[in-house]
Amino acid sequence: MSASLDETDSATDVDHALARASAGGDVAAFEALYRRHAGRVHGVILRLVGHQHSRAEDLTQEAFVRAWQALPGFRFESAVGTWLHRLAANTALMELRSRRSAPGMDGDEAALDAIGSVDSAGHATALSLDLQQAVDSLPPRARAVLVLYDIEGWTHEEIATALDMAVGTSKAQLHRARRLLRAKLGDHA
Repeated sequence: MSASLDETDSATDVDHALARASAGGDVAAFEALYRRHAGRVHGVILRLVGHQHSRAEDLTQEAFVRAWQALPGFRFESAVGTWLHRLAANTALMELRSRRSAPGMDGDEAALDAIGSVDSAGHATALSLDLQQAVDSLPPRARAVLVLYDIEGWTHEEIATALDMAVGTSKAQLHRARRLLRAKLGDHA
């Protein structure tokens, strides 16, 4: 167990050293930081945007550009990886908010109600045996709440702030998203 703790401390020390050098303008240090964390950053963004691979790649690059710009203000009160992960999630959430305010976007409530309903041909819509496809089929805000709470470990208060919604709305979206996923996956079990 202590070897694992030593490895974590060592990784934190390396990340902090790379972040300090990057904040001072060292591009090679920032490239090393990027290589250490790009997979995890890309992963959270990919889940939040519903496995839209090209959009996730663009947002990953955007998150690292923001990290480069913000590193001089990083206070080293948390692990660099945690900070990058949070920055990545916020980058994806800004994308979700901008799409939500775009003209012609349907509300999440109506979209949540439509998932799993029967279409005019008598077929259930958006059903899949694959959990990821089921999660991806959720409306963006419901998917964001589910991913941030159940996968990333955010609190409802943090989610409410990030998504500009009430805490109760975050809890309701999570409950409905879970219920829809259970129904979808239960239908195919």
